[in-house]
Amino acid sequence: MDALITLLILVQAVVLFITAALPPEVVGLLAMGLLMASGVLSPAEALAGFASPAVITLLAMFALSAGLFRSGALDRLRELMGGNRMKRPQQLIQLFVLAIGPLAGILANTPIVATLIPVVEAWCQRRGLPPSRLLLPLSTATILGGTLTLIGTSTNLLANDLSRSVGEEMGFNGGLQLFTLTPIALPLYVLGGAYLIWVAPHLLPERNRDGLELLASLSRDGYLTEVEVPADSILVGQTLHDSRLQRRFDVDVLELQRGGERFSPPFADRVLSGGDRLLLRCSRADLLRLQQEHTVSLAAPASAGPDVAGAATQRMVEVLLPSGSFLAGASLRELRFRQRFNATVIALRRGQELVRERLGQVVLRAGDVLLLQAPLDSLRGLQASSDLVVMDKIEHELPTTAKKYPAILIGLAVLVVSGLGIMPLVAAACLGVVAMVVVGSLRPGDLQQAVHWELILLVGSLYGFSTALVKTGLAGEMARQLVILTGDWPPYGVLVTIYLITTLTTEVMSNAAAVVVWLPVAARIGLDLQIDPMACVVCIVFAASWSFITPFGYQTNLMVFGPGGYRIKDMVRYGTPLTILATLLVPLLTVWQFGL
Repeated sequence: MDALITLLILVQAVVLFITAALPPEVVGLLAMGLLMASGVLSPAEALAGFASPAVITLLAMFALSAGLFRSGALDRLRELMGGNRMKRPQQLIQLFVLAIGPLAGILANTPIVATLIPVVEAWCQRRGLPPSRLLLPLSTATILGGTLTLIGTSTNLLANDLSRSVGEEMGFNGGLQLFTLTPIALPLYVLGGAYLIWVAPHLLPERNRDGLELLASLSRDGYLTEVEVPADSILVGQTLHDSRLQRRFDVDVLELQRGGERFSPPFADRVLSGGDRLLLRCSRADLLRLQQEHTVSLAAPASAGPDVAGAATQRMVEVLLPSGSFLAGASLRELRFRQRFNATVIALRRGQELVRERLGQVVLRAGDVLLLQAPLDSLRGLQASSDLVVMDKIEHELPTTAKKYPAILIGLAVLVVSGLGIMPLVAAACLGVVAMVVVGSLRPGDLQQAVHWELILLVGSLYGFSTALVKTGLAGEMARQLVILTGDWPPYGVLVTIYLITTLTTEVMSNAAAVVVWLPVAARIGLDLQIDPMACVVCIVFAASWSFITPFGYQTNLMVFGPGGYRIKDMVRYGTPLTILATLLVPLLTVWQFGL
């Protein structure tokens, strides 16, 4: 009965993952709650994932990554990408392969991609190229690099913990070392890099060119100011259409405020009155001339000048809804977005579609890109939110760069002491976070903001699924059926089967779910067929970490899907050859490494 209940909960979770009816972390919490409520798992067994070394290490690695980013340790790389030395798309892809990918082997790839998306978009905008030519290679390079070491992705850490737990249950020595994956990952990374440099450019589409140009035209000056129409202004009694405002100056009026009411375009025929407030997009020079002629006055005190702070001077930026954002699934009106974030949504970009009408009624989805107009202070506050990723650099977003060298040394020390076995990885990571705070590379308040809590909830809640599969015998039965299918095959054929099943599961569910479901099954297959079960575990790690065909299997794919304007068929065409290559070569290299 327990096995049947576990199977029903598993099927329900798979359906919810595929249909995206609920966020992945909510599906994980639902499955965990049902396993406890049905008595399949005790509360201690179901909640063990939240106390696992994988979750604690993941928390610490998010904080370490934040310390490196916020101390300015990676600013030189951003400057190199955005500078004039990079003249062709192929040069940027080469930089992704040579620098960005290896960096993802020691840092969380999600913040790397979030930081570099606006840099790539700005580079494309200056050269008139669609970002779809570069954003997928950026994501792919970080995915490939994430398997170079154990700490590269949350999937690796989860698989490491699960293999230890499953190994205790099944009687084998589980667990991965920091560089266990490297002998397999390195040659595959070289091949994958060659694919990105020479093959991928012929498969990448030109998408979102129109949307990029429109967004660029909306924000080309990056200077929005709220002004007031004085009682003696020549604008009083005139309409915007007939006034000097838009005939003599390069000015766009984005909003009219009168009393407690706000009016959005079109309002060219609305007669202006003294005291009206206008939200203008204009250059600084035009604003100064308008003030000198007493046509308008700043809504803030005049002494503040054209750089007035607060609500008067505003900026326009793009923000991305990442996977797991609580904003997904609700409309702007339901969220009371303007009141919550003190920001106005001017446009929404979803793939190739640019939405500007009836924005309040559009239901947000993960991967949407919003064009926001807000005061600078509000935008800095948005950077602390894990539910929105600000895709433009805001002034003073980083602490003093004097702390970047201590941050780099601390990061290297964590790698060295854990790689040499001086102390466990989880201990080294926790001590590294404390050291970052002590030297000032990371503020204590940054710790909570740095953590992707949706991923922590997903990993912690799904951890018990593996326990349930082993405890109820369901993993053994699933393995038995696969053994019947592959019993006469050589180890290479068995590993190819394990890899293919896992990678297809990853593409439609999530990498964490794929590991939790298939790792105990693969370990049992290995034991039954007298194949080293850790060889099966390694194949599971690569298959779950490498998602190239859909945006749903890995968060960085989803992050670039909207800004790149991609379609599912674009990713299938681009990612299928890479998936076939990995399916054939990962098992082959695993057979070689384990001497099977």
